[in-house]
Amino acid sequence: MIFRRVGDGRPYPDHGLTQSDWAAIAPTQVRLDDLTTTKTTLDLETLLDTDSTYFGDLFAHVVGWKGELFLEDGLHRALRAALQQRTMVHARVFTIGKQS
Repeated sequence: MIFRRVGDGRPYPDHGLTQSDWAAIAPTQVRLDDLTTTKTTLDLETLLDTDSTYFGDLFAHVVGWKGELFLEDGLHRALRAALQQRTMVHARVFTIGKQS
């Protein structure tokens, strides 16, 4: 199993973070099997593109909500990590409210 589960959509409330807000969060390592995806599909061309993060953040964006970690942005990075036999991905983690 690569991810904790595959979700469809963001079950958490809008956090309102901008790219600058995300950039202010220090990255940390997150286990892939602790993540729930917020997308059910991916673009194979993006997955295989070596420059896919050129205009974006180098780190995945993860939202913690109600004790679960949701992969909001970075599905392609996480899947590339799994294909390289890695169990962790570097991500910026933002937690909404209290963890239960």
